[in-house]
Amino acid sequence: MTMTKRWLFWVLLAWAALPGGGRAANPVFPGWYADPEGVVFGSRFWIYPTYSAPYDQQVFFDAFSSTNLVDWTRHCRILDTNAVRWARRAMWAPAAIEKEGRYFLFFSANDIQNNEQPGGIGVAVADRPEGPFSDYLGKPLIDRFYNGAQPIDQFVFRDRDGSYYMIYGGWRHCNIGRLRDDFKGFVPFPDGTLFKEITPQGYVEGPFLFLKDGKYYFMWSEGGWTGPNYSVAYAMADSPLGPFKRIGKILQQDPAVATGAGHHSVIRVPGTGQWYIVYHRRPLGETDANHRVVCIDRMEFDEAGLIKPVRITHEGIRPVRF
Repeated sequence: MTMTKRWLFWVLLAWAALPGGGRAANPVFPGWYADPEGVVFGSRFWIYPTYSAPYDQQVFFDAFSSTNLVDWTRHCRILDTNAVRWARRAMWAPAAIEKEGRYFLFFSANDIQNNEQPGGIGVAVADRPEGPFSDYLGKPLIDRFYNGAQPIDQFVFRDRDGSYYMIYGGWRHCNIGRLRDDFKGFVPFPDGTLFKEITPQGYVEGPFLFLKDGKYYFMWSEGGWTGPNYSVAYAMADSPLGPFKRIGKILQQDPAVATGAGHHSVIRVPGTGQWYIVYHRRPLGETDANHRVVCIDRMEFDEAGLIKPVRITHEGIRPVRF
């Protein structure tokens, strides 16, 4: 994409996203961002993405908030390496959750390749969803490889009994562990292990879990994040521990719209049956691996509860309300 075309791309995006514009238009906000975590806190929607840049430049997180999923406000540098002394690069894939009036931001840092390198999955805390966040532990929460899973791409899930689980893992392995109530460690399973592997067929990275009508929907990314065939698949089970058998893909590229659609999250509008998938993709013509943008499209289910394939769009979604 030439400089002129790139400038026009962002101008048209900003114009389409003006309040009252009717639809959000995809991407939903300007800038190179990826791995978006969509969540609802109070009466606002939030997106916590990766700042998409070379690893040595990925040293901070921004956040975005909205009342309608269309008009977004950016909150700059809610967390950076100045607040996390052990993190030096490759901060990505944040996951946010509220507990007892405090906001916890789980994140990956340093892209460690073995147990001797410093880094892994950390956690930060703040009194407000926009931060500023501070390092909660002063060290990683997970800094080693368990069951072959690189400690990255964490997601935190609150089960209906009040338990909190972390699901994470790169290098085609996915683990689940039950967090302690203080989020400072993990509760051992009955056999004494801290993590159980729940890797389904085709899993690469980017896990996400939600509960609907008594079923646990486990979703993940497949393919390589730098390529056009990055995509999202899913499975269902009766327990957060699985077993999870792959059902199929529900999000992937459309060569007429964008490529590399993956690493997503899901938002349900509280009190409604409206579901949305928040994901990143690469605009057509972009060859830089880090040129990724955040988009939102509708996610629907059939009568059997299976997820329908998502149609990725330029138009985006209409404003929504609680």
